[in-house]
Amino acid sequence: MQRDMGLIRQLLFQMEAHPRGFAPASFSIDTFSQEQISYHIWLLGQAELMKVVEVTSHGATSPQATPIALTWAGHDFIDAARSDTTWSKAMEKAKTVGGSLSFAILKQLLESILKVQLGL
Repeated sequence: MQRDMGLIRQLLFQMEAHPRGFAPASFSIDTFSQEQISYHIWLLGQAELMKVVEVTSHGATSPQATPIALTWAGHDFIDAARSDTTWSKAMEKAKTVGGSLSFAILKQLLESILKVQLGL
């Protein structure tokens, strides 16, 4: 299963929107299966953007995790990725280099676009 940065962004926004900082009871995003969502939540835990509990069972077809809360790094990434304009510019740049970027490079790219927009 491949990473989908758009799904990761949507999951982080859903986490941030939930009151009191804890994860909602469930996530539902059109066009993505529960398996895809759970795998991406697991990835968010691996990237330390979200506190998660791994719940992968024997015989599962992909790693799975249950979200608990966003981390400081998760909030930072959301702040960098919040603007649709900034996100679109970063995704366009990714396409020019083959359409795939590591998470660390994506975050740096988002931050550099924001710095230009802020005149820093």
